[in-house]
Amino acid sequence: MLAVERRKLILDKLQEEKHVVVSELSRQFSVSEETIRRDLERFEKEELVTKSYGGAVLREGVGVEMPFKVRKKRNVLGKRIIGEIIADSISDGDHVLLDPSTTALFVVKALRSVGKKNITIITNSVEVLMECAEYDDWEVISTGGTMQAEKFALVGPKAIEGIADFHADKAIISCRGIDMKKGLTDTNIMFSQVKQTMLDNAAERILAVDGSKFDQVCFSRICALSDIDTVVTDAAPSEAWAGYLKDRGVTCIYGEKDQSYSICQ
Repeated sequence: MLAVERRKLILDKLQEEKHVVVSELSRQFSVSEETIRRDLERFEKEELVTKSYGGAVLREGVGVEMPFKVRKKRNVLGKRIIGEIIADSISDGDHVLLDPSTTALFVVKALRSVGKKNITIITNSVEVLMECAEYDDWEVISTGGTMQAEKFALVGPKAIEGIADFHADKAIISCRGIDMKKGLTDTNIMFSQVKQTMLDNAAERILAVDGSKFDQVCFSRICALSDIDTVVTDAAPSEAWAGYLKDRGVTCIYGEKDQSYSICQ
């Protein structure tokens, strides 16, 4: 088993059980306890866990950032609904900033399926760049930056500089948590910085999140909810959330089971 596969399975276990034990993981993966400790030290540096005697516990209020290949297989129907709603709001000729979220892939697929033309995509997502490679009637621009391999994303100062060179019609971002008091949050400060820059350089700012992200708070703040124009999600939000967003002038569009969509009133 590759190290990246082992770490992914450890993250899965943390997500489900909130804690892990070094000796148990050592036996499960047939590796030394020292190898497991190095894995846990890596997670601790990423602010995901707190090491304890003989193991580690998931940090309270922190959502584990799963590898991209794992995340893109989760809630596929919800992401497809979100992608279709967003694609419907994009016009031929628009310039669009896309973050490295798995939902961004579904936005690209939906744009192609409805035949949008002359689209310019600016992104720090390696997967989005690859997905767009075959679309020769679109202009596709990479932000540049430093590669984060497991997340298939480009981050850092060069990525931020690359985004700041443009002004887009729409910025479409996701996040790991959306909370009434804390706003939008993510697990990684470098991701948050890139997303902040995208929002600063677009006329319309769209948050694409499925229902599991509501009432969640993660390590790194992206922005306040008032910095978003539209929230697109896969199901009707609670009455409390619908009222909260409406009071702050944020439009909320959500998917329906029959694949139509509605706007919170």
